[in-house]
Amino acid sequence: MSQFVDRRQYAPATERNREPIRSVLTPYLPPAGTILEIASGTGQHAAFLAAQLPSHTWLPSDPNPIARDSIRSWRETTALPNLCEPLELDVMRSQWVSVVATWQQQKPDVKGIRAIVNINMIHISPWAACEGLLTGAADILSAGDVLYLYGPFKRAGEHTAPSNEAFDQSLRSQNSSWGVRDLEAVQELAQKQGLTLEAVVAMPANNFSVIFKLA
Repeated sequence: MSQFVDRRQYAPATERNREPIRSVLTPYLPPAGTILEIASGTGQHAAFLAAQLPSHTWLPSDPNPIARDSIRSWRETTALPNLCEPLELDVMRSQWVSVVATWQQQKPDVKGIRAIVNINMIHISPWAACEGLLTGAADILSAGDVLYLYGPFKRAGEHTAPSNEAFDQSLRSQNSSWGVRDLEAVQELAQKQGLTLEAVVAMPANNFSVIFKLA
């Protein structure tokens, strides 16, 4: 038997935002089903939310192999029966939807995907990642299912706090294709995919929960 190597990573922000995220997300979820998390990062949200939502299956994913190793370590450490092995998904590649479809075909005993969760991704990735996420979500979800986004957003083209403006400048200095997104631009793109804005909830540290439903 191979010896367990703990590769868990920790993001301090997760410890602060995981309970507010759970409290906002839970009322919008169906009673059961699989929740696909895009860009799971360290895996802390996956481990916490899977524990908090035992009636749901939590399917994490990330394109980064180091992140997937961290997720696996969280999965082994928590031993949660409803926390799945992470998928390798990159929403900027069109085949990510077929990878999810194949996973579902191979898991006939697992209830279908009823929600997609994406935490702190679209501002630290090119706009193409947001486009790929919304387009793919519309293909994967069924009518009434939920897409949940979390992170900083501009409202009506303006930052909601000076700290967000500074954060935006920092992101763009690292990569010109990154940056805090206009919520209205995200909403417009979502509407083109049949995703209707259900709610926008102010969260700690000048972030927002943004909930869409597929029409």
